[in-house]
This record gives sequence, C-alpha cells and structure tokens, in this order.
Amino acid sequence: MARPISLLLGVHAHQPVGNFPEVLEDAHLRCYRPFIHTLHRFPDFHFAVHFSGWLLDWLFQHYPEDMALLREMVKRGQVELFGAGDTEPVLAVIPHRDRVGQVTRLSDKLEKKLGQRPAGAWLTERVWEATVVPALADSQVRYATVDDYHFFCAGKTATELDGFYTTEEDGRRLDLFPISEELRYRFPFSPANEAVAYLEGLADEGRTAAVYFDDIEKFGIWPETYEWVYEKGWLVSFIEGVLASPKIRTQRYCDYHAATKTRGVVYLPTTSYIEMNEWSLPAPVANQYADLVARAKTEGWFAQDKAFLRGGMWKNFLTRYPEANWMHKRMLGLSERLDKLPPNRKKPAMLDALYRAQANDAYWHGLFGGLYLPHLRRAVYHAIVELEGSLDQCDPRPARPRFDCDLDGQDEIFLHNSAIQAVVRLDGNASVIEFDSYPLRHNFADSLMRQTEHYHRKIHLREDHGRHEGTGIVSAHDRVSFKHEIHPDDLATDVRPRGLFVDSIRTEGGEPVALKDYQLKTERDLSLTFAGGGVEKRMSVAENRLEASYRFGKESRGTFTTEINLAMPSCDGPAGKFVFAGQVPGGFGQLMELDSVRELLLDDDVLGGTVKLTLSEPARLVSRPHFSVSQSEAGFEKIMQAVTLTLSFPLDKIRRELQVSLEVLPKS
Repeated sequence: MARPISLLLGVHAHQPVGNFPEVLEDAHLRCYRPFIHTLHRFPDFHFAVHFSGWLLDWLFQHYPEDMALLREMVKRGQVELFGAGDTEPVLAVIPHRDRVGQVTRLSDKLEKKLGQRPAGAWLTERVWEATVVPALADSQVRYATVDDYHFFCAGKTATELDGFYTTEEDGRRLDLFPISEELRYRFPFSPANEAVAYLEGLADEGRTAAVYFDDIEKFGIWPETYEWVYEKGWLVSFIEGVLASPKIRTQRYCDYHAATKTRGVVYLPTTSYIEMNEWSLPAPVANQYADLVARAKTEGWFAQDKAFLRGGMWKNFLTRYPEANWMHKRMLGLSERLDKLPPNRKKPAMLDALYRAQANDAYWHGLFGGLYLPHLRRAVYHAIVELEGSLDQCDPRPARPRFDCDLDGQDEIFLHNSAIQAVVRLDGNASVIEFDSYPLRHNFADSLMRQTEHYHRKIHLREDHGRHEGTGIVSAHDRVSFKHEIHPDDLATDVRPRGLFVDSIRTEGGEPVALKDYQLKTERDLSLTFAGGGVEKRMSVAENRLEASYRFGKESRGTFTTEINLAMPSCDGPAGKFVFAGQVPGGFGQLMELDSVRELLLDDDVLGGTVKLTLSEPARLVSRPHFSVSQSEAGFEKIMQAVTLTLSFPLDKIRRELQVSLEVLPKS
C-alpha cells in the first residue's frame, strides 16, 4: 500500500480593521464558531490556523468561550498557530522595522493568549517579495506558505512541489511551503467524498504532502457555503473521510517540518496568487490578460503554461489608484517621523495607530480588497490623523510644509494647525485633496474617482457565470451576480479628481470650462493664493475653518461653480442629515436642490460632529450622492463615497469677493 500522504491543512481568518461590528458578529456565527466547534469534536484531525491580531482581540473580547476551545486544541497538540503582521499588512510595502514589529507583536499575542509561539507565517494575500525574508527570519519565523503558482513562475513543476523548499536573502533563511491551487478550488466546493478521493489519488501517485492554506471564510461566509459546509455536513463528512482513509494522515506544519528535509534551494519572483495578478492591472490591460487566460483555457494549454502568463503585481494597485498611493505615502511618512522620535517621547498609542494605518484591505481592490469601502479607508485615515496629531504635539512640524508626498511629480502644501489640516496639490486645480479634523480623526476629502474597472464589461454583457452544473457549489471567483441594479450611467468615469473646491465657469448657453490652470502666486502663514483663468483664489486655514476666497476679473462672465466632495461617515444611512433654515430637507443620500443658500449644516451622528458651510453670497446648491460601482463576493454593488455639493454663483451678482468656508464642529 502507498505511504500515507500528509495533509497539511491551514485556514486563515481575517476581518479588516474598522469593519462593522455586525459583519464580525455574522462572520463568527456563520463561520469561526461552527468551524472551531466542529474541529474540536475531532482531536485526531490536525490543522493550522491563522487569526489576524485585530480579529483575535475582538474574538477574545466578545466570545472568550470559543477562544477557550481553540486554546484547548492548541494545548492538546491538535492545532498549530501561524503568525503574520498583527493588523494584516502586506509586508512587502511597509518598512523593515515595521515588518519585524508587526510580526513580533502578533507572535507575542498568540503566545500570551493561546499558549503557543508560531514558527510559521501566513503572508497577507500571498504577496511575495524576497525583501520580506530578513524581517520574517528576524522575527523568529522559520517557514511560510505561498502559492504553487509562485513556484511555477520559478520553473518548478507540479511533481516537484512535494514538501517545502528553502530560500535566503541577506544572510537569512526561510523555508517555503507551496499551497496547492487545485486544493484551494476543491475545498470546500467539491463534494467531500470527491475531495477525499483526490487526496487518496495523490497518495497513490507517491506524493508525500498535500498543502492547503486558504481563507476560512470559504467555510461559511462565501455565498451558499454555510448551508453547504455545516447544514449539509460537508465539513464533518470531509473530516470523517480523511480520518477513515488509510492513505491520508493529518499533520501540523511544525511536525512535518521537523521530520522532513528541505527539497533544496529556491528563489521566487515577485508575485501573488494568479487572480491578484489580473486584478492589479489597469482595466484595458486586465481585459487583455483575462482574454488571454480564457483563450489558453479554451485551447487547453493554460494548465501547463500559466506560469508564463504573468500579470501585474500587488504594488500596481498603488499606481492604479491615486487614493491608495496617497494613503500609502502618508503612512510611510508618519512611520519615518515616529521612528526618528526619541524613545522617551514615543507612546504605545502611536505605534498602535501606525500599525492600524498599515492594514492591507483599504489599499487594494479585486474580489475582496476594500479600497472601494469607505469605512475601511476611514479606519486607515482615523489612524493616520490620530498619529499625525500626536506627533505634532510632541514634535511640531512647520506650519506650511511643501514636498511631493505621493511621488507623482507635483508638490503638495500642508496647511495645518492643532484643529484641522488642508492639503493642496499644485497640479493646476488648486483644490483640497485632504481635509482633516484632528479632534474627530477624520479626513473629509477621502473619496474615490470613478474609473473603469476591468470587470465592468461583465455588467455591460450581463454575463452569468453564477450557474453551476454538476455536484458541489460554485466558487465566488467564478460567480457573477448583482447586489444592486446597475445602469450604464452608473459606470461613468471622472475626468477630474474628487476634491474640495473644484472650480469651473459656464458662460450663458455654453458648456462648463474647468478652471485647472491655477498657478501659485504667494504663500503666507496658513494661506495660499493662486491665479488663473481671470480668477484669483485664496485657500486658508484658521482655527477649525477652511476657507476658499475668490476674486474675479472684470471680463469674467457667466456662472461660477465650485464642487465640494465631502466624505461623511453616514453616507446614505439614516444618521446623516442636512439642516437648512432650521429644517431638515433631506439626507446625504438624496438629491437635493436649494436656492439662495448662505448657510447649510451637514450633521452626522456617526462622525460625532457637524460641518457648517457658510457663503458670503447666496448660491444655488445641488447636493447629490457620489456612488461608485464595484464588485465583491456578494456581487456588483453601488457604494456611496461622498456627498457632492455643487455651488453656483452668477458672476454679475458677486460684489467684490466670494468667500466659501467649511467649519468643523465636534459635538460636545
């Protein structure tokens, strides 16, 4: 009889920093709890688990009894704990010092709370760069898991991916286990008996190890999976089938690693899992790549040659989305400031805020990445603004620093005091790209430009890949569904950045002409003066107020319009409302048109504050919600990003100077 194959089964549990409590509750009740309780019944089934630190803290706070079961399974040798960065950062895009700090923090937490210090690490989104090796090794990590695709890209074949390999960087060693893509797509989607039979087939071929490590959310949260895995009994059937098979034995990674020698040295290229390589590309190229992959599958050569169909890499998200790049460079700058601070002036809360700002989810977008989710970006900015405010208190910045923060070739000027900050990019628009309240720890300019995504063509074609023939259920990767009704107008793209005070002039009977040639003329204290298109524009900060002032040349005619995009946390929820002339004309998610506006309040209970708009001249105001269209495992959906206020002023009625101010008023 063939030697039993070692099933190295690991699951990764994660929720983004800042996710809604009700989402965490649902995830635990439909996935984490039933998985833990089910596996607890089978002490001979060995496996590995990784919980991100933020989620682990939440589970210990809200469900200590379930965590006690997990600790018991660790103690009896059934479960191996895997480490990673505490807030689940992509290690490749944070500094070495923060890589070591993040990984060490989670290892300390696992040892304290669950009684085991991890020897293995889960790589967030399986993003591999050789530069992470020294940090993992310096953090006492001995091995990590990456996809078999990574090895294929290095020239390995499927028959060679049996066990683990060794790599090194800068004198440090790390062992690498190749996760089987075939198993990722089988567990738990194919029937349990077929999954067991597949493992037995690998044993018959003489394979010694079957490596699986993937999202635990596949076991209860993905569409149809709760019913399939628990109510219809997939997980119990699979466990019982594996334990009953003489050809399969379950092992922890640490036990297999201790008893087995490396298969040799390997050097892997920079990559992630194959779907990520498509998601990280710009839309036209992503469509070209997807078509090439589809043709390869149709023609039957994809399986053997997919390593040569190389897409993008994770860092491409920082070039695709200027909003992600801006967050990332802001985070890096604050990390450097904190590192340079003398030790006696550093506070633990500062490091906590930095690590929260490094959580990966808000920096990218594919089927799961949360860049399109305002509450996840808001959590990152909450941490960024909190950390910056703390650093300013103990190590004050100049009042008006100017530099190219995001490396786009255009300088930004930071106007700030202890209450607010306005960042103006010198790109000709003279608009505000970041507007922070330090007391509220919020960035009101945190919105997204609408851009074309490669999956939008599925909406246009109304493709339906959600039907599944045969046994099992369909994976979220292969499903197309609609959470909301999507119309062609919803897919319109933006030609100008979404900021505050984006200006244009419309002549009578003509089209609006964008004012995008502003040139900086003077800088003084906390104010900047620009000129362009016959308009002088001054941006200034004072106390808790941001003000834009305009002077128009005698030749100016028509209607002047400025657009203000405000990221209000309530979005289109019931906790956000307008207050005008003592009345509530509507909420942020409604179309609203008002005439002769001089003052308007935007009251937001989620924010815990109010934004007061004040005008020196009466304006026609149109407010509409700014929606974007994105995909998730639940289907295509419309998400409100900001409240877009469009203010219009007839130029012939402006006396001398127009002033528009935004005042941030925290609730007492």
